[in-house]
Amino acid sequence: MNLPEAILARTAGHLDASPADLCSEIIEKGGSDRFFHRIKDTASGRSLILIRYGNERAENAHYVQIAQFLDRAGVHVPHVFEHDEGGQWIWMQDLGEHDLWHFRNAPWPERRALYEETLRQVNVIHSTATAQWQETALPLQPVFDNSLYTWEQDYFVAHCLGDFFGKRDALPAIQPLREIADHLASLTRSLVHRDFQSQNIMVTGDEIYFIDFQGLRPGLPHYDLASLLYDPYVNLPASERDEMVAHAKLRYFQNAPDFDRTFALCAMQRLMQALGAYGNLGINKGRQHFLEHIPRALPLLCEVLGQIPELDAWHDFLKELPAC
Repeated sequence: MNLPEAILARTAGHLDASPADLCSEIIEKGGSDRFFHRIKDTASGRSLILIRYGNERAENAHYVQIAQFLDRAGVHVPHVFEHDEGGQWIWMQDLGEHDLWHFRNAPWPERRALYEETLRQVNVIHSTATAQWQETALPLQPVFDNSLYTWEQDYFVAHCLGDFFGKRDALPAIQPLREIADHLASLTRSLVHRDFQSQNIMVTGDEIYFIDFQGLRPGLPHYDLASLLYDPYVNLPASERDEMVAHAKLRYFQNAPDFDRTFALCAMQRLMQALGAYGNLGINKGRQHFLEHIPRALPLLCEVLGQIPELDAWHDFLKELPAC
């Protein structure tokens, strides 16, 4: 176990254990500069998660404050035992090994119950937490405005169409995408998770918990919904997606104007962001396993673009790419 003795001693204190009885398992997690260890006391079976974070992303330092805020708002997030801000260590509750992705092949009635509870929980972020946040000075990431939507579009063009497909030239006109960015930026915002996909949703017993919420920011709740239901990590059939969309509309978006169009536009943005990340991480960061998700994500983007008439040229362009 390659951890400093002082860190092991503090970890043992949280588990009421002897350092000699601790064993460590490295958890592979996403594409960030954070390192996760599951530390277990072999004598009692108790465990916790130890995180070491770096300076690559400023939001890492805000994880604990955001976790505590969300917990007070009634959102299920892991409990933080200790935060060593100077050393950049976090000790937090171990929620187990089962995320929503783990259940991707379970019978639909079982998965539907998990998705419904997930939607109920994220609505607490969109409603209760949003109302409470307006009275705090919580450090959040930049708001979803025109510049962020535009950045997602450019990220897709640069790293998916450019780096991966080599298609930087002869792209369709960019102006329709820019007009969509302007439109989305004009809509009323709530707090959003921002990376609301199956591997950031833990299933612990009968409860749903959220992790990797340090990207919390004001945005559109439709974006979280689209992130969940157009998740490239999960092959969610269209019939199941449609069922969950109908459920969300009935329960949480009753008064949302022009819901279907806004949902499609947010799905487009999210998939562009994800495809850009897969290309960037896979080609420029040397994490080639991320490239395996492009053949799943690109057809989803094509499907969504087929619902947006002003983007017919982009739809036709993508349809010619090998992954579609």
